[in-house]
Amino acid sequence: MSIDHVGHAELVKFAIDKVNLPRDKADKFRAQARNLREKLKGYLKEHPDFALRKMLLSGSLAKGTGLRTLNDIDVACYISGSDVPSDIDDLMEYLAERLRKAFPNFKPEQVQPKTYCVTVSFAGTGLDVDIVPILYDGDPDWYGNLVNQDDGSFLRTCVPRHLEFIRKRKSLAEKDFAQVIRLAKYWVRKEKRERDNFRFKSFMVEMILSKMLDDGQDFSDYPEALQAFFSYIANSGMNERIVFDDYYLKSKAEVFGTPIEIIDPVNEENNVSQLYTQAQADDIVDAALDAGDAIDAALRCPTKQDTIRHWQRVFGSAFQG
Repeated sequence: MSIDHVGHAELVKFAIDKVNLPRDKADKFRAQARNLREKLKGYLKEHPDFALRKMLLSGSLAKGTGLRTLNDIDVACYISGSDVPSDIDDLMEYLAERLRKAFPNFKPEQVQPKTYCVTVSFAGTGLDVDIVPILYDGDPDWYGNLVNQDDGSFLRTCVPRHLEFIRKRKSLAEKDFAQVIRLAKYWVRKEKRERDNFRFKSFMVEMILSKMLDDGQDFSDYPEALQAFFSYIANSGMNERIVFDDYYLKSKAEVFGTPIEIIDPVNEENNVSQLYTQAQADDIVDAALDAGDAIDAALRCPTKQDTIRHWQRVFGSAFQG
């Protein structure tokens, strides 16, 4: 059977060679983010009334789920003060101004306000750091309001708890949980290239796999774990409500009545899939059905060549077994 041709070991090698962010690159990214944070700490000591209160590495790099294609990183920047503007464009300009003051060695063009963040560009490495503002009102758990990239509204969030949520599940499945997330995200990236208007946020992938882990799914065999992921999507039709109880009672989570309901684990009033239509849910299901069928076909192939061909339906031509 094809498990002799392509099994767990082959997916491990593929992940190392093609999927995962290399450790040296990740370390370099983290060092530059740490450098920014340390400079801000020093500045805050000298300017205790400064509006920028805290910087935290966030996103896939902080979670350990970044892909090899990662070329920018996210840093959450907590801002407080009565003069902080509520208009989003003004907020980005406000943040850019203060970052330039906090980091005077940067040229003005290295600190550029964008739609929902301020991008800091490192001239030497070409790395971009997206500074995402979070309006902070002194909450001890570091809850604050950030700009929702889906619709531009302000959204209650907590970066430390988001990271803790993933870290807790990584501790239950060692390296395998994060690795299956990366493989699933690589599949999503391939689908986005091949399917017009295909949408499937990385955060939604993480939440589905988190639910599967909480429900007892074993992640130690990657072909089986991926097949379980695709089967979950196909069987649920993306219509099964996903909610967690790490930081609030499930009964307190709002019911939205949308085609997809995946509730933010740190904010029971936030459906992270709020804007997804039934057609977009169907697209995700169709893609998962195709991927699941490909894995089933691969498991029945007598030759390695045919097995690889079916796995390429999941991962693209980069997969060579």
